[in-house]
Amino acid sequence: MYLYIKALHIIFIVTWFAGLFYIVRLFVYHTEAQSAEEPRRSILQEQFKIMMKRLWYGITWPSAVLTLIFGPWMVILLGDIPGWLWVKLVFVLGLYIYHFILHGIFKGFLKDQFRYTSTQLRVWNEVATIFLVAIVFLVVLKSLLSMVWALVGLVAFTGVLLIAIRLYKKAREAREKKSS
Repeated sequence: MYLYIKALHIIFIVTWFAGLFYIVRLFVYHTEAQSAEEPRRSILQEQFKIMMKRLWYGITWPSAVLTLIFGPWMVILLGDIPGWLWVKLVFVLGLYIYHFILHGIFKGFLKDQFRYTSTQLRVWNEVATIFLVAIVFLVVLKSLLSMVWALVGLVAFTGVLLIAIRLYKKAREAREKKSS
């Protein structure tokens, strides 16, 4: 029974992360559509709202809930919580907080409230990546010493992501200047 529950847990983690990654991309596209001329802007933004609703309520939320059901079920079947799992659960809690923050951003977009630039949203998109890397390393390594090295790697990975975002922004701005 444990392996079936574990498989379902992994499946819904994957679909939850897919939703978290894609919803922020839709936020970016929705924000960038603001600079389009009418009627293109309205058409794009209405389409993005439809896509966001379907993704958020049809995939992301159900996956988050099912992950929350199958995860504790596995712990119950396991009968014990090893040290590395406690650390993983802290990251999972952070991931749920991130999910709720995205829900607030999502609700704002449905009301045409644009609080963030597309660059800020691109940074938000990488937060899920950081959680993914941390959680996967903890689950695979299952060692507190290895976890320390994984966290050091995570900090380095985060730095590389931030540099990549800045470089992408500069390249994009240069392209836009050339085309103007």
